[in-house]
Amino acid sequence: MFFASDNSGPVPPQVLESLTRANEGYAMGYGGDALSQQVTDKIRTLFEAPEAAVYLVPTGTAANVLSLACLCPPYATVFCSPVAHIHEDECNAPEFFTGGAKLTLVGEGDRMSPEALRAAIENEETRGVHGPKRGPVSITQVTERGNVYSMDELRALTAVARDYGLPVHLDGARFSNAAIKLGVTPAEMSWKIGVDICVFGGTKNGLMGVEAVVIFDAAKAAEFEYRRKRGALLFSKHRYLAAQMDAYLTDTLWHDLASRANARCDQALQGLKGAGVTVLNDTHANMIFFEMPRAAHRAVQEAGAVYHLWGSLEGTDDVAVMGRLVFDWSLEPEAVSAFVDAVRAAV
Repeated sequence: MFFASDNSGPVPPQVLESLTRANEGYAMGYGGDALSQQVTDKIRTLFEAPEAAVYLVPTGTAANVLSLACLCPPYATVFCSPVAHIHEDECNAPEFFTGGAKLTLVGEGDRMSPEALRAAIENEETRGVHGPKRGPVSITQVTERGNVYSMDELRALTAVARDYGLPVHLDGARFSNAAIKLGVTPAEMSWKIGVDICVFGGTKNGLMGVEAVVIFDAAKAAEFEYRRKRGALLFSKHRYLAAQMDAYLTDTLWHDLASRANARCDQALQGLKGAGVTVLNDTHANMIFFEMPRAAHRAVQEAGAVYHLWGSLEGTDDVAVMGRLVFDWSLEPEAVSAFVDAVRAAV
């Protein structure tokens, strides 16, 4: 009953086998190996973007901040949600890698609205050199509160960005979970709706540690390469990043892993609603935010469930506390059933 994070799950055997195969003999470094080129070709095919530039980096933070640095000069601002990963969880890395660009927080929740985005954009470039220039719009899909933007919501946001000539960055750490939830292709959820740079996440969906940055504007490619090297994020033994991504892209493994995670989320969602628990996020891929009395959380965690709380187990029993469940590819249906049973017994 481990629901703390999809960062915590194991690596699928297909990925380990791919790493073992890549470990044979010698290969050119820094992405000059045949496997890295093969991965580039596969991602271009998956995204229906034969001219896209594709780069592999070891972490989601690296993928996001290098992408934003290519889109945002130091005197501009990035428009994002107040709970975007780039704001809450990346330790000022966006500001550091952009050379000091600020973040402008749009709205109050995890999903920006087009109206709030337009208002935030209009509020900038109003003070001449005393304020920042307008910069890229950064969208997190799935959001940090477990919600999935609909395709109409995404189109509305990218349309606002286009109205002002601003580029769009898509933080897709859970890109696969969202695409499957919406029943769309990677192309439909990226460049076809106006995304300029997309992060195609792998680590949260079962890989050991690799993310792909897909740049649809080839003019930004050379800059990304320099920034990746300058940021100490260009792996010399690049084939081991490529080997993970190659397995991910073989026989639709990326799709299968995310589908399993989403299915376990759906299973838990029905169980929690049946138990009368308050679920807080109204759309779902592989995350659930929920509330129940502190005493119930205490009982469920004592029964062996592992998940994060937005609050303490210490205090008045009947006070509602928020919890977060994240479902990864390796969870078995029996583990989710055991969790739901524990919740029903506790509430």
